[in-house]
Amino acid sequence: MLVDFNHGSGFVYGRDASEPEPLGARINGRIDAALEAEREGQRPRNYLGASRIGEPCARRLVYEVTHTPPDPGKSLEGRVLRIFAAGHVFEDLAIRWLRQAGFDLRTQTQAGGQFGFETAGGRIRGHVDGVIVGGPEIGLEWPLLWEHKALKASSWSDTAKKGVQLSKPVYFGQMQIYMAYMGLGSALFTALNKDTCELYHEHVLFDPAAAQALSDKAVDVLRAADAGDLLSRIAASPDFFLCRFCPFATRCWEGRE
Repeated sequence: MLVDFNHGSGFVYGRDASEPEPLGARINGRIDAALEAEREGQRPRNYLGASRIGEPCARRLVYEVTHTPPDPGKSLEGRVLRIFAAGHVFEDLAIRWLRQAGFDLRTQTQAGGQFGFETAGGRIRGHVDGVIVGGPEIGLEWPLLWEHKALKASSWSDTAKKGVQLSKPVYFGQMQIYMAYMGLGSALFTALNKDTCELYHEHVLFDPAAAQALSDKAVDVLRAADAGDLLSRIAASPDFFLCRFCPFATRCWEGRE
């Protein structure tokens, strides 16, 4: 007796079978759709986050603060949301490791929330990863700000080679704003290599001039947003490397006003 294993499969001999979507794509598509739906359900920020003030292009910040829709196809996709979620997991690991090594790292207030600040009537806010209030004798003075980032190998190597100020000016600016408004004199920046789990640590001193410039920039962004104005572009051509990766590039350069 010959058993027809293709019975009910829809396969017809002599006809090209349509290729089904790969299993991984079917699963990942549903995961990403769930993550994107979760993000869509979140309440939009009604403030300028301190983590964004170091963004080199003030015009982009105006777009973000006014909730301007990104260019078609430039919204945060599920894959990027997975990267963000994984970053939180790596951060939790780094917190545990530092505590095991004897660092008194505080990540929550007594009330249970994150350490942070707000100013300008709540229109500028920041939430920090943690504050280290004590630890081993390694030449640092406590308390200090603690900021963590999980980076891919190439980005991590560039940071370890050049330092956070040159390699990651947005992160540097973020720490300067945090230190200014929380009254901390220095920060410990920890970067984890997501591929190798190597850790890079850098002691970052508070720079009052840099913090003031960033604070002034934030005020300029909010004023422009309130007035319905756009600040100057960061470049003279859309070919500039930051523009090529900006989710508002098409909108920004239309008409070139």
